[in-house]
Amino acid sequence: MRGSEERSGALFSYVDLEARVPAGHPLRAIREIVNQALGELSPTFARIYARLGRPSIPPEMLLRVLLLQAFYSVRSERQLMERLDFDLLFRWFTGLGIDDPVWDHSTFSKNRDRLLQGDVAAGFLATLLGRLRRGKRRLAGLQPQRPHDLAVRHRRARRHRPNG
Repeated sequence: MRGSEERSGALFSYVDLEARVPAGHPLRAIREIVNQALGELSPTFARIYARLGRPSIPPEMLLRVLLLQAFYSVRSERQLMERLDFDLLFRWFTGLGIDDPVWDHSTFSKNRDRLLQGDVAAGFLATLLGRLRRGKRRLAGLQPQRPHDLAVRHRRARRHRPNG
């Protein structure tokens, strides 16, 4: 029997992002390492962000999104926010829920610039590279040159960091 193309337009949807990402997907291993590295940087985040005022994009989410931008060669923040809006894998990796709003590209850019002015992003990449070099976790499905690519990006980030 031929199925119907009619859509139900359900009022509620219960999408478990964790269940949508295949168990063997390479981003699962990367996310584990990233979360450990971000955990080490939590005291730094607490020190550099004010306790009062308007909340910014969480630096952990910002750094995860920047990694996705590098991994998937997304050319602009506008395209990155668009992809984050509809791509369940991007939402899962970042830590956004299915119904969470995505940031405006200009807000994202301002928060990114603020984070890159300090040594936080460089420290994050250094921590990430250190974990990869120590071999605490083998990244199944990734090319062997990936840590080298990350090292090149780290050197470029350090070289182009604004002086201040």
